[in-house]
Amino acid sequence: MGTSGRRVGRPRAAQRPDSGLSPRDELLTAAAELFTTRGYAATTTRAVAERAGMRQASMYHYVSGKEELLAALLESTVTPSLALARHLLAEDAAPAESRLWELCRTDVELLCGGPHNLGGLYLLPEVHTERFAGFHAVRAELKDTYRQLLAATAVGGALAKSELDLRTDLVFGLIEGVILVHRSDPERPVSAFAEATADAALRIVGV
Repeated sequence: MGTSGRRVGRPRAAQRPDSGLSPRDELLTAAAELFTTRGYAATTTRAVAERAGMRQASMYHYVSGKEELLAALLESTVTPSLALARHLLAEDAAPAESRLWELCRTDVELLCGGPHNLGGLYLLPEVHTERFAGFHAVRAELKDTYRQLLAATAVGGALAKSELDLRTDLVFGLIEGVILVHRSDPERPVSAFAEATADAALRIVGV
């Protein structure tokens, strides 16, 4: 739900330093912190509003509730990777192997970077409901781009469809699986972790 047509300037519950964020982005930042530390089910809308420095009633001026915040956070972990994937797919002058490696590396950095492990939200049972169809649609498109890049490699181009699908599933599963590895060792340097994961993904492909 966007903020188009809405008025701004609702009263705050407490004075907070000006973050430079819009009220909606402040709510998303607060939700990211609370969902990943306290848990989604245990986080109330009141807690999110208070963490963002506004009254609970004011929160509904910007979002409809927790589900909208979770949906927006989930999509924020996928849409930048999808934009890069589309760019890499169109950049056919570069070898497909290097483009696939770059997508894997960047995707891992996105999932594991930032102050909160938003990728961990993928594991919530609530995410499998119809309310999050938008996230699943974007995720499916990203996975299809992985498949197209894999098919464009020398090895992938020689695979039968069933084998290509299997290797795509394995590569995509590896990338999303870093969520659990990173959560168990959050101090691991993300850049080195991302490069090692991209190397492993290309080994799965057979490059």
